[in-house]
Amino acid sequence: MRRLTVKLFFVVLTTSIFLSACDHSRNNPGYAYMPDMYYSEPYDAYSENPVFADSITNQMPPEGSIARGQTLYPYKAKSYEDQQRAGQELINPIKADAENLAIGREQYNVYCSNCHGALGKGDGYLFTSKKFPVKPTSLVEDYVQSKPDGEIYHIITAGSLSGLMGAHGAQIKPEHRWMVINHIRTLAK
Repeated sequence: MRRLTVKLFFVVLTTSIFLSACDHSRNNPGYAYMPDMYYSEPYDAYSENPVFADSITNQMPPEGSIARGQTLYPYKAKSYEDQQRAGQELINPIKADAENLAIGREQYNVYCSNCHGALGKGDGYLFTSKKFPVKPTSLVEDYVQSKPDGEIYHIITAGSLSGLMGAHGAQIKPEHRWMVINHIRTLAK
């Protein structure tokens, strides 16, 4: 009998504690059992943060991490074989219609024209101002125009074999890279 009384006492006590945390008023959420987790302290992206050893809040993603919804690029940078393989395996999925060409031209003007020039002749501002010592590749000559779209996509993504053109894969969205290629094809005409 005594055991039953003790169990009943704990059931009533637990129920009353549980119900005391409930409040039907939306202005008061009730008692917070773990306030350090319930009321977390946010930090601004560029503020100091005592949690990390380097005191920087906005941490770089771990090496090798891939953004959600993205896949790992399967071709190696600075590899002639992978550049050739990309040219054979990657097919441009973007139709070269007026809307996509306009987006490609816009992306080209932002990322490519400083080096390759507005008309793709390798006479961009960085070269003509002598800030870049080597003339960039002309995009209107056969050297580029004869390459498959996939190979050009690889060069935009991973950079050139010589290292003179850097990788733009982190800056330009994949679909925009294909649109830039479509625009480059129109420069030679």
